[in-house]
Amino acid sequence: MMNRLFFSIFIVAGLVSGCNSNKEPVETSGNPLFDGQWYADPEIAVFGDKYWIFPTFSAEFDRQVHFDCFSSPDLVNWTKHENIIDTAEVKWAHRAMWAPCAVENNGKYFFFFGANDIQRPVSKWWNPEIHSVNDVGGIGVAVADHPAGPYKDYLGEPLIGEVHNGAQPIDQFVFKNKDGQWYIIYGGWGKCNIAKLKDDFTGFIPFEDGTVFKDITPEGYVEGPVIFIKNDRYYFMWSEGNWTTDNYQVAYGKSDLLFGPYERMGTVLQSDSSIATGAGHHSVLNYPDTNDWYIFYHRRPIPNESPNHRVVCVDRMFFNADGTIEPIKMTFEGVDERPLNQ
Repeated sequence: MMNRLFFSIFIVAGLVSGCNSNKEPVETSGNPLFDGQWYADPEIAVFGDKYWIFPTFSAEFDRQVHFDCFSSPDLVNWTKHENIIDTAEVKWAHRAMWAPCAVENNGKYFFFFGANDIQRPVSKWWNPEIHSVNDVGGIGVAVADHPAGPYKDYLGEPLIGEVHNGAQPIDQFVFKNKDGQWYIIYGGWGKCNIAKLKDDFTGFIPFEDGTVFKDITPEGYVEGPVIFIKNDRYYFMWSEGNWTTDNYQVAYGKSDLLFGPYERMGTVLQSDSSIATGAGHHSVLNYPDTNDWYIFYHRRPIPNESPNHRVVCVDRMFFNADGTIEPIKMTFEGVDERPLNQ
């Protein structure tokens, strides 16, 4: 009887082993996505049959004078496209460019970015040794015929070059609302504005009350805004803390209205001493025609080498039945291979 039992276990084990051996191994992206590369502020986009990531080149400001981007057919295998635009092309951006986003509009690809880190003497970030009240800077726009460029300066000057409602003109997020209207949300120094873009991205359309920039700052907001729609509700996500430290994190709120108000609902991405610290400045992807969501973000590896030591990662983002976002678990594995148009 005992021998028959062992024989049965052996047969079952062999069948299970045989079944597993016929399966293709599931490949994952791994985190960080780009080994050995320092990048931050990743903006995810889908153009055609590829995923595209547009990040900041994470270096000292004087070296942060160009952009690279990355494309992938499946979230696992990434191709680097170098120097898609630099400060030689954007004549007014003499110090640095960072925190890009890219959208397709009217058959062209538009690339938005922050430049020159313009400041005000009243700001707590003001440093007279490196900042000038006469600096030209703010949010710029470039245009290309292909997602990987080369991009050309679109306006020859910033799209937003002044401080409105106390918001530093950085960290723009550009999106088309469900009514077909393009919007830009942006802002640093703990303030966030929204504005309606002209369809050709050359300027703005005033609101009915004649204002151009509306303050929609939620509690705790610092920078890095993202808005998306799920089940006819607007989700507003943002970064909190200081980007150079471990307390950088992502929080969110939601509203029935685009202009809010957005009540802070909780922190969803933060440091994990077993994985990495300073996780933030993210973007979000909903895989087409599914309820599968991904968050692309940067974080600080442990040990960390400098304030600019940031790497781009991706993990899944899940929602509870009541529409709240589950706390996001950072991983070293990343996400499964996911070709588009599966």
